[in-house]
Amino acid sequence: MVWNSGGGGPWGGPGGNPPGGGRPPSGPNGGGPWGGRRRPQVPDPEQLLARFMAWLRSLLARRPAGRRRAGGGLPGGDLTPRRLAAIGIGVIVLAWLASGIYIVQPDQKGVVLRFGAFVGTTLPGLNYHLPWPIESVLLPAVTRINRVEIGYRSGILQPNGTTEAQEVPAEGLMLTGDQNIVDINFTVFWRIRNARDYLFDILDPAASIKAVGESVMREVVGHNPIEPLLTTARFAIETQVRQHMQDILDQYAAGVEITEVQLLKVDPPPEVIDSFRDVQRAGTDADRARNTADAYRNDIVPRARGDAARIVAEAEAAKAAEIANANGEAERFLSVLAAYRDTKAITLQRLYIETIETVLEHAHTVVLGSGSAQVLPLLTLPSTPGHLPSVLSPATPAVPITSAPKTAP
Repeated sequence: MVWNSGGGGPWGGPGGNPPGGGRPPSGPNGGGPWGGRRRPQVPDPEQLLARFMAWLRSLLARRPAGRRRAGGGLPGGDLTPRRLAAIGIGVIVLAWLASGIYIVQPDQKGVVLRFGAFVGTTLPGLNYHLPWPIESVLLPAVTRINRVEIGYRSGILQPNGTTEAQEVPAEGLMLTGDQNIVDINFTVFWRIRNARDYLFDILDPAASIKAVGESVMREVVGHNPIEPLLTTARFAIETQVRQHMQDILDQYAAGVEITEVQLLKVDPPPEVIDSFRDVQRAGTDADRARNTADAYRNDIVPRARGDAARIVAEAEAAKAAEIANANGEAERFLSVLAAYRDTKAITLQRLYIETIETVLEHAHTVVLGSGSAQVLPLLTLPSTPGHLPSVLSPATPAVPITSAPKTAP
């Protein structure tokens, strides 16, 4: 776009005024185009470049009337110091305006500052801000995952040229709830959640995250005994530390998000690790012995209870049998008593015979010869009546005896 009003300057009419000449309109406060309450409009870079190039071409095309050639062209004498100075100033102004162009990468967010104060944020892509010193821009990486190492430092260069992790006992040694000491190495992963808070509300975010992580881990470890810290409670401790850290950093308005807390090592101090492992082995042996005793108890107690129940049942059965037998004997006695009252002689004779039979069933029998005081050889009577042994003493004839004589009383 070319201005043909014959004015000087790349922005319009004479003296840098807008096209058409004259002075720019003044604001209510008499301050020119920037006066009053109107906010300055951010110039379009393409429009500014087109105006500057048109102004430069018009400047180079003008020459004094006495020095114009018939064949045209621009001799070197036409570039006077004044015009060279104007061209230089124009280039400087153009470069100054172009310095406001900036690019926000996909993992970044632009934070625009005007005279050091926060103005707003810009999205990834090509953007423009008023050149310095009016405005400036900060480009924090908001999607990158950062890490803070506590209790150790990784990647330390060793004299042999290798890189190894180096312990930091001042950060890793912590006191547990049962008055034991553990050496803990853990890593905190975080990213920027609010760029404005991250840049302006906290002085050193990484140092603050490290201090908060160490403090929270000491608090959590101090409320737990050492055994779950070494075995089963690692995931629960990581979750608890991450949540507590996030709450504290939100109170600080740090503008960061704790994505993960990872426990790398939880061990006793190196000076006592052998003794501690001996204690752990002793505890394991105690647990194994306890489990063996529990298994034996679970085996022997049910069997003892079964035997006790069997003995009780047998005793109950014996008691019932004895009671029934006693009741039967009592009824028999009552029946005998009733028969005795009716026929005393016959009842007494029967009682005597039954008593003698009962006694002789379990007694040894000795047979004596008539008229002789010598004891005859013992003759063992068989259990079957009428059956005699086949071999007898030759000195003593066999005397068949089937039963003792029954005499009336």
